[in-house]
Amino acid sequence: MGLVLFFLFLCYPPPVSLPDLFVSSTNMKIEQIQNINNESELVHKAQKGDQRAFSLLVKKYESTVYSFAYKVCRNEEKAAETLQDTFVNVYRKLDQFNGKAKFSTWLYQIVTNNCLMKRRQSKLDKSSVSIESHGGGQAESELQGDGAPSQPLVSLTQTPQDEVVNKELREHLDKAILKLPMEQRIVFILRDVEGRSSEEAAKILKVSVPAVKSRLRRARVFLREQLQEYMEA
Repeated sequence: MGLVLFFLFLCYPPPVSLPDLFVSSTNMKIEQIQNINNESELVHKAQKGDQRAFSLLVKKYESTVYSFAYKVCRNEEKAAETLQDTFVNVYRKLDQFNGKAKFSTWLYQIVTNNCLMKRRQSKLDKSSVSIESHGGGQAESELQGDGAPSQPLVSLTQTPQDEVVNKELREHLDKAILKLPMEQRIVFILRDVEGRSSEEAAKILKVSVPAVKSRLRRARVFLREQLQEYMEA
């Protein structure tokens, strides 16, 4: 999908100055992170109060959390706040992690909840458009599998005017993504940007797999329509 490839480029988050809470973990050597062969053991140690183990978990996942938060909220300040809130929540709730799911899945549940909470607090839902009517008719018939459009959503063919076109496309796509209802936006990012399976996305969001596929299908159709002028003829 052309849209996915371009979105990966578009959504790579800018550098951020991490809150003081994470400074000590940032100074840790990369070798310490790479030598984590047993994450469950690291989590267990952190649950027992091992501060170094917790700092290693923060270091391992802080970039993942910030990147995901930025892709969802499209704002550096809010992404940084979500990063801090997420690991504060992780620290407070670590004893509730029972190991039945992957630690990363549990972490995504927390950061997703924080993104949704910030959305509600800022009342940005007023700027969202309802696209429940989308996905029917001809657009629906163009989908395959779990909702992947049968044609590329965005043309990445190089032309002499690429710089101007790409700038316009980035701005247009950014606005289109912000118009998506948060539930659809998060599913789109989890599946098409983060590369998570429908099953894992369902666990993260605590919904059914069919619900994930339905939200993804609607998000893809809506973005396809919003980017129609940039698609291949």
